[in-house]
Amino acid sequence: MIKFVGSFETVSSLPKTLFGEYAFVGRSNVGKSSLINAVVGEKIARTSNTPGRTQSLNLFNIDDKIMIVDLPGYGYAKVSKAEAICWVNRLQEYLLNRSQLRRLFLLIDSRIGVKDSDLDLMDFCDANGICYQIVYTKKDKKVRELNQKNISHENHPAMVEEILETSAEKKIGLEELRKVIGVK
Repeated sequence: MIKFVGSFETVSSLPKTLFGEYAFVGRSNVGKSSLINAVVGEKIARTSNTPGRTQSLNLFNIDDKIMIVDLPGYGYAKVSKAEAICWVNRLQEYLLNRSQLRRLFLLIDSRIGVKDSDLDLMDFCDANGICYQIVYTKKDKKVRELNQKNISHENHPAMVEEILETSAEKKIGLEELRKVIGVK
């Protein structure tokens, strides 16, 4: 059973639970909400073509066993600089203080590749020992960037070695992601 727990503006307002949390984050328009919906098999996260639509910390309870967290995107949304800084601060606060966090899935659009904002988040996680896993999205689409940067576990000590490749639209890589999270 999947239940929407709520949309939270601050980390301190998040409910105190005993369930492990699996959080999804990435640049705006990377396909976070679509991937979450594909993984759980239901339309629980709101999708949009407008970058920056997810602005709160959205929690979903899965079978009273785990929580899925849809975090706001970063790096592209057309918001004020002050609002963008607020989002980054809230993300860092969540990552540093949420003991329930079991894994952060850092989503990267496979057509575009890793950008500086992704590397900044990876460096933050590495420096603070926050376990994260790279998940490439939109693997069914044509690559646009010719000079994509390669990333590897050797340069990022907090990164899970296995990089997952997914497509919400074509249902590619969903089983591997479900296994990591522990959902069927």
